[in-house]
Amino acid sequence: MGQLYFHCSHPKGTLIDRCGAAIADLNEAHDHATGVVRSFLMKLSPEDWRSWVLHVCDDRGDDVFLMPFSFVLGKPH
Repeated sequence: MGQLYFHCSHPKGTLIDRCGAAIADLNEAHDHATGVVRSFLMKLSPEDWRSWVLHVCDDRGDDVFLMPFSFVLGKPH
């Protein structure tokens, strides 16, 4: 697959991944994306993560897929 970038967006802006990661296939991209989201969720923060979205992009800036943080969070209890 090549170099992919994992940008995070929320209603107040976007965090740009300037380094990216070398990814072999879509399965690895999905696993890496899940890890990125989990790393944000593990931070001790009052942030409401449900409105955040991870954008997995190729080297041209095109979206490969989107992963809403709620996908990893699951349904609220």
